[in-house]
Amino acid sequence: MLGRAFRFACFWLAAVWCAAASAEPLARAEIEPFIMPPYSLGEPVNEKGVWSLLNSGGAEAGYVFETAPMAPLPGFSGAPINLLVILDREGKFIDVRLINHNEPIFVSGLGEAPFLKFLEQYRGHSINTPMVVGTPYGEGAKGSNLVYLDGVTKATASVRIAHESVLAAALQVAREKMQGVSAAPPAFPNLAHDEAMDWNTLAAQGIVARQTLTNRAVDAAFKGTKWADDDPEAADEPDGLYLDLHVLDVGPPSIARAVFDAETLKDIERFRALSPHDELLLVIDAGRHGLVSENFVRNTAPDLLDAEQDGLPVALRDADMLFTLNDGVPEGTAMILRADRRLGFDPSRPWTLKVKAARAHGMFQPEIGSVDFTVHIKTPERFFSRPEITEPTPAWLDAVNNRRGDLIVLTLGLLALTLALLARQSALAGAPLFTPLRLGILAAVTGFVGWWGQGQLSIVTVLGVIRTAWEGGSFGFLAYDPFSLVVWVFAIGGFVLFGRALFCGWLCPFGAMQEFAHHLGRLLRLPKLEPNAVWDHRLKGVKYLLLAGLVATVFIAPDRVDAVAEIEPFKTAVTTHFQREWWFVAYAVFWLVLGMVTFKGFCRYVCPLGAVMAIGGMVRARSFIPRRAECGSPCQLCKVKCNYGAIKQNGAVTYSECFGCLDCVTIHEDPKTCVPEVLKGKRAARAQANGLRPVVSWPGGLQPVPREPAE
Repeated sequence: MLGRAFRFACFWLAAVWCAAASAEPLARAEIEPFIMPPYSLGEPVNEKGVWSLLNSGGAEAGYVFETAPMAPLPGFSGAPINLLVILDREGKFIDVRLINHNEPIFVSGLGEAPFLKFLEQYRGHSINTPMVVGTPYGEGAKGSNLVYLDGVTKATASVRIAHESVLAAALQVAREKMQGVSAAPPAFPNLAHDEAMDWNTLAAQGIVARQTLTNRAVDAAFKGTKWADDDPEAADEPDGLYLDLHVLDVGPPSIARAVFDAETLKDIERFRALSPHDELLLVIDAGRHGLVSENFVRNTAPDLLDAEQDGLPVALRDADMLFTLNDGVPEGTAMILRADRRLGFDPSRPWTLKVKAARAHGMFQPEIGSVDFTVHIKTPERFFSRPEITEPTPAWLDAVNNRRGDLIVLTLGLLALTLALLARQSALAGAPLFTPLRLGILAAVTGFVGWWGQGQLSIVTVLGVIRTAWEGGSFGFLAYDPFSLVVWVFAIGGFVLFGRALFCGWLCPFGAMQEFAHHLGRLLRLPKLEPNAVWDHRLKGVKYLLLAGLVATVFIAPDRVDAVAEIEPFKTAVTTHFQREWWFVAYAVFWLVLGMVTFKGFCRYVCPLGAVMAIGGMVRARSFIPRRAECGSPCQLCKVKCNYGAIKQNGAVTYSECFGCLDCVTIHEDPKTCVPEVLKGKRAARAQANGLRPVVSWPGGLQPVPREPAE
């Protein structure tokens, strides 16, 4: 039967060889439904599926592109998550839409709603803004302007893959098609540069940028508008100073020393230590503009000042610092602003400060009008140094960091369990409290590995690996879920030492649930419904046929893999905590209820992952179940007691069906239960009663024991 199934799978494998091909970019008719007014789809700009985006006037407003052709990162089904990204010319996300995917957790687990909600978070963010999936933790949360995208509980690995796909494709488009979007890191102040300077030197070298405006100039800017006559002070004194603005970058220490007193310099050093990515900018106004409105709140963005560089906005924020200026520095309204270099601001290149002159027209709910005046700033390159380009932290490392504590506990726990089974198996099985100890370990596996850690291994991963190998893709998707990967490492490593037994008997959360169901059935005194030996043997082959069918589906109908993989109830019982449609819940509950009368029926007869584990267990290098010469002939106790039917008539262990429960080892180690040991003990007792002692060399195993002479 198994041979026919294997030949069938090979036949289909050959039949679909020529049909396997990488995904092609979508056609215009398939993309247009994703584009919402006032935008429309323009013309393709390359062969990778990048299109121009047009605004309502027909001008180019940005780009539209898929992620799969440009960043084909495989998901857990083995296929990439294909998203449509709509990006404006400034590198901001207009929208991110889901085209297709085969992520099992979203297809028939949580549903697509949480995934779609996650994708909504990109709108309005810039590709120049560092974005990560997760929540801030540790020192990284202090003074950070990172954008944290809320992940999806129970699906962090899948959304992380989607996030990496979006950023990889978007940055590729930005580098190739956009102007003013630089991938190089910005310069930062050279703390080692020392140059004696004062205010006059700064002004003479153009390091201080200055803009002076009279009331008359501002009136001229408002001329012809409804706000032309709304500044009586300007009309009374047209030659008075409205703005006398001085702007300079005080990040470089040499410039800061020329401007601030010693105490302020210490404060700047402390600020730099806390916020190393912020560049400090000093603005002084000796006119009546005042830099900010009366409603301004400290430590927020100034409401009358804006900045830009390379046509892109620069976010300014009040540094909320108290400071004292040196003698010779102009007096007036002064404040220190900060700009985050991680958001694209490069202090070594020219940038522009825009000052807003605002007027109010009317008494009740007045209308506000404004005009902008600009001042251009360029700080010499000698005050800065530029870091080497560093690669971003790999996504797998972020995943490891986010679960560092769980991974440590998991690894230590699995190491302890493996070493105990390897070095102290007989002592463990022979312990008086072995059953409670085993159930305690299975409870920890269910709670920590399964429900908390989401480490239930699945046939989906196996099928994803097969598909990735077939299509020549990357196996990097496995690293997005390091918790499950650790379980996989121990399960695969256990093949050599224990065959399938380490995972199936000790590390599978759903298998543990079935074992608890069995004990509950015994507690309730329910009848046992077990197939006879012939049908038990036949049913054990079903899981291999199901495995062959699942593997064939990878090649025949890869888009249906997630559906047929529902043969496993793991997603329902472990991943989603039974929070799914009723038919999925009913299916999972069926196997648990059946487990109360038929011992672990799913594991023994149906589980395709168990079939994989059994095949992997063929590399087993040792027989870890102790046997005696009497096992099988004449003693049949272990065979009768084995709930898995893994012991043959002759006493040999069928390791492909052995789950390592150690019940037979418990019998083997108990001289009051193991039949050969019981018989040996009875013979020794009879011999003692007859004045004989057992020896190996005496014929028949007995020799006379001299008796004491009677008194």
